Amino acid sequence: MPWQKAFDTYDALEKAMEVFWAKGYEATSMTDLTTAMGINKGSLYNAYGGKEKLFIKALSKYDAERHRKTLATLDAMENPVEAIAFLFDALIEQSQSDRDRKGCLLVNTALELPAHNEKVSTLVASSLEEIESFFRRQIARARTRAQLPDNVDPDATAKGLLALVMGLRVLARGAVPADSLNAIKDQAMNLIGASA
Repeated sequence: MPWQKAFDTYDALEKAMEVFWAKGYEATSMTDLTTAMGINKGSLYNAYGGKEKLFIKALSKYDAERHRKTLATLDAMENPVEAIAFLFDALIEQSQSDRDRKGCLLVNTALELPAHNEKVSTLVASSLEEIESFFRRQIARARTRAQLPDNVDPDATAKGLLALVMGLRVLARGAVPADSLNAIKDQAMNLIGASA
C-alpha cells in the first residue's frame, strides 16, 4: 500500500521553518524537527526528503512569504524615499519585538553558508540580490522625481544599503539597544542624501 500523508504538510513546514530559524541549520537535529512538526522520522523523509531538502523548502517559504512579500508591498508605495525608510523602520520594529533574538532566517543562513550546498547558496544570493534591486529601483525612481541628488549612484548606494540591512539584522540579534539600530537607519538615509 503506498505511503499517505496523515498530517498538514504546510503547517508542518511552518513549524520546521521556526525551528531552523531559532536554532540554525547545523544546530537543528532530526529530533528537534520531528518533535516540533509532530511527525516521525519516516514521515519527514517521505514528505520532504530529509533535513537538507526540508531546510531548502523552509527557507524558500520564508523568502516567499516574509521577504519577497514585504518588498512587493514597499515597491508599491508612491514615495520611493519613504519606501526605503519604511523598510529600515520595519526591520528595527521586528528586531525589537523579537524576544528570542532570532533575527532573519535568510541573513542567519548567509552567515552559515560554508555549511550549505549550492542550492542554499543560490537561494540566499538571489534573496540578497532582491533587496539590493529593491534599493536600486527606489533610488532610480527618487532621482527621476528629483527627491534625491543626481550624484547618488543607484548601484553603489544599493550595495551600501544592503550592507546596512545585513549589519542591522546581525547586530539586533545581540540585544543592541534601539538607538543603535536607529543610528543605522540614519546612516542609510544619509547615504541616499535624505534626512531620516
